Amino acid sequence: MHADIVVLPGDGIGPEVTAAAVEALQAVESAYGHRFSFNEHLIGGAAIDATGEALPQSTLDACRTADAVLLGAVGGPKWSDPKASVRPEQGLLALRKGLGLYANLRPVKPHPAALGASPIKPHLLNGVDLVVVRELTGGIYFGRKQRASDSASDLCEYSVSEVERVVRRAGQLARQRRGHLTSVDKANVLETSRLWREVATRVVADEFPDITLEHQLVDSMAMHLLSRPREYDVIVTENMFGDILTDEASMLAGSMGLLPSASLGDGKPGVYEPIHGSAPDIAGRGIANPVAAILSAAMLLRHSLGLDDEADCVEQAVSQALDSGAFTADIQGSGAAIGTRAATAAVLENLQVRCYAVCMRD
Repeated sequence: MHADIVVLPGDGIGPEVTAAAVEALQAVESAYGHRFSFNEHLIGGAAIDATGEALPQSTLDACRTADAVLLGAVGGPKWSDPKASVRPEQGLLALRKGLGLYANLRPVKPHPAALGASPIKPHLLNGVDLVVVRELTGGIYFGRKQRASDSASDLCEYSVSEVERVVRRAGQLARQRRGHLTSVDKANVLETSRLWREVATRVVADEFPDITLEHQLVDSMAMHLLSRPREYDVIVTENMFGDILTDEASMLAGSMGLLPSASLGDGKPGVYEPIHGSAPDIAGRGIANPVAAILSAAMLLRHSLGLDDEADCVEQAVSQALDSGAFTADIQGSGAAIGTRAATAAVLENLQVRCYAVCMRD
């Protein structure tokens, strides 16, 4: 297979972790005989510095013609003035909108070797395996914004079609997993949430009669996500609720440095990125955790390129590296932490063994 992959390193630790993910993809490319072309472009603060725009048109054009996009992170103190007319995060929002990416998939499956890194009691984490599907292009983030001298407002708005498509995507995923879908809203207060609940109920009843649907209010969901996370399979929710709940869910795994994500639309390409931010406090120190970026590359292989076996090899290589104690500082137990390069090398060593073994078997 030949695939064109756009790489957007971004800011902070973004370049460090995307480099690790590219190495993993190159190992897969070599072992399986694929041809991947990697083309770097600017986004976020780096793009602002170079062009004055958070998402240059050349970057968006390249992404639109690519087979997949691998993203690092955007933002940092240099560009953090909330009054600035151009900010790094605008590039990320514009990328999602420009590519029609409406469903953000964030899997959370704590690794047994890293349970000690979570503040949650280990007995609550054993067997946790869930995916949050967050709507990406609607809601309060994209609604009309107004500011006066003594007031401000942000409009939260959803259409029926926006809710239908993300619930449909979540239903398809639940059907492939354990058949349980939890829809999260605030229907006791918000009109948009009442619409969300009505549409979700109808879509599941009409199109997914084989899966179980439950509704949860977002405040109770925030509690249940930490107190009984094993009960959940696929969770679907609107943009802002999803943003908050997925950061909370990262504590189940012990660190944001362990969790990948995929942002998908109805066509290609998808955007794949670790859920963590640019972490400017550790940028350039060689201690960032590359696992989330590498697992995002595995999601890229699976969802955009249809290479399930290759994705499995990457995920298993990460699991073996963690089993062997290849922990960066964010998940360090009682032993000494290793740096980004050593953690990447541990994954690559296992990846090469696994990939070649599969190829020889086939």
